[in-house]
Amino acid sequence: MSIAELVAKRSTCLRRHVGAVIVKDKRILATGYNGAPSGTVHCEDIGCLRQKLNIPAGERHEICRGIHAEQNAIIQASTCGVNISGAIIYTTHQPCFICTKMLINAHISKIVYREEYPDELAIRMLKETRIPFVKLATAF
Repeated sequence: MSIAELVAKRSTCLRRHVGAVIVKDKRILATGYNGAPSGTVHCEDIGCLRQKLNIPAGERHEICRGIHAEQNAIIQASTCGVNISGAIIYTTHQPCFICTKMLINAHISKIVYREEYPDELAIRMLKETRIPFVKLATAF
């Protein structure tokens, strides 16, 4: 989790800094942090549309320039040809519903997170699929 926290420092999001690390057999396979797509302007440079529209956390994810940390970790693995099936993801925040669906289809075997995120639909889906998701009691 310490590495996920370090990766989160690269975030360019104004609302929260999120980091993710995908691990398998005690080896780091991929990392990701939340921010705008490569080659585009970051929210820290032009402001946050979600803040301007007063959109609460956990709602209307499509109104955001950023890609979530979990998504960026999955993308990094795929562009490098790394198989993440059966891996564990460590993320600073509980994944949202969109990331949860991606992690399920990427065959992530377990989700470990530090901070909660207000997305009950994601929790219900994880319970349905029986993928373990564990909140760490303390930060490292």
